[in-house]
Amino acid sequence: LFNLQQLPKRMVVLGAGIVALEMAQAFATFGTQVTVLQRSRLLSKGDEEAARVLKSALEKEGVTFLSGVTVEEVETLRPYSEKELPLMSVSLTCNEEQSSSKRRSLECECLLLALGRTANVESVGLDAANVQYHPAKGVLVNDYAQSMSNPNVYAVGDCVANVPRLTHMSGEMAKVVVQNALFKGQWKLSSFVVPAVMYTEPEYAVVSKPITVDENGLVIPTPKEDPAELDMYKAELQHNDRAILESSDEDSFVKIFCKKDTGTIVACTIVSSRAGEIINEVSLAIKHGIDLEGVGRNIHSYPTLGEAVMGCGLQYINSKWTTLSDE
Repeated sequence: LFNLQQLPKRMVVLGAGIVALEMAQAFATFGTQVTVLQRSRLLSKGDEEAARVLKSALEKEGVTFLSGVTVEEVETLRPYSEKELPLMSVSLTCNEEQSSSKRRSLECECLLLALGRTANVESVGLDAANVQYHPAKGVLVNDYAQSMSNPNVYAVGDCVANVPRLTHMSGEMAKVVVQNALFKGQWKLSSFVVPAVMYTEPEYAVVSKPITVDENGLVIPTPKEDPAELDMYKAELQHNDRAILESSDEDSFVKIFCKKDTGTIVACTIVSSRAGEIINEVSLAIKHGIDLEGVGRNIHSYPTLGEAVMGCGLQYINSKWTTLSDE
C-alpha cells in the first residue's frame, strides 16, 4: 500500500477495523473515491457510540460504507503495468438495512484487505524446540512471557497469542523479557495497562488491562466486563472551551468506566482530537490505582481538551453529594 506510485481513483476496503478506517480516511483526503465493505458495524468490538461518530466523520470526507456485505469474487479486469494501476471488479452481496439482499459489483484500482492478522508461527521449527503455539493466534506463553511448554524460550510481540498487537505492547514485552530472563525479574504481563489509538480525525483511544491468566497459567484475553457491573461517566467536548475555540470535536467525548458504586477505574474510551495524548492520564490512573475522585481533584490546564477527563471525575464527585433537606 505504501509503495503505490500513483493515487488510485477508486479504492475498496474490506474490513471496518482500525487499519481499514485509518487508510480509508487518508486516501479519501488525498482524493480517492473510497468504499468500505463491512460485515457488521464499524469497530465491532468497540464502543457503539464511538463507531457512529467516526462513521459520520468519515462520511463527511466522502467515504462510502456498505454494511452486511459478503464478498463473492474478485476479478482482475486489467493487470498492473508501469503506466497504470490494475483494474479489479469486486462482486458482493449487500444486505443493508431497509433493502433486500442483492448482488452488485464495484470496480477499483486498489483493493485493501484489512481483515486482521494471524501469527506466522508455522513451519519455522517451533515444534523441534518444543514450543507450543496456536496456528492463528501465536506462541502460548505464561505471565512472564515464557513458552508454556519450554520456559527457556521467551516470546515477544505479534507472534504471541492473546496479547494486543501493538508496537508499544511489543516494546514493553521486550522489557519484560530482558528483566525476567537476564536479571531474575518477576514482571508479569497481566500487570500491563495498555492504551490503543486509532489515528483518524477525530482520534479514537481506549485503555484497559487486556491480559489475564487462566488456571493453567496461560495468558488469555481479559473477559469483557459486564456492563451491569460498571458505572459510566461521560464528558462531551461540545461544552469544552478549547474545542469551541477551535471549532472542533462537536460530537467528541470522554467516557470513563468504573466498578459499580466505586471510583475504581477499569477502562476509558475517548473520541477526540489528540485522544492518543489524553488517554495517557487515564492509563496512569489505572496503573497506579488512582480513583476517579483523584482524577477529578487534579487541576488541569485551561483551556485544554484534557479537561474532559477531569469532567468525568467531577461527575463522580458530584454523584456522592448529599441532597440538602427541604426542611
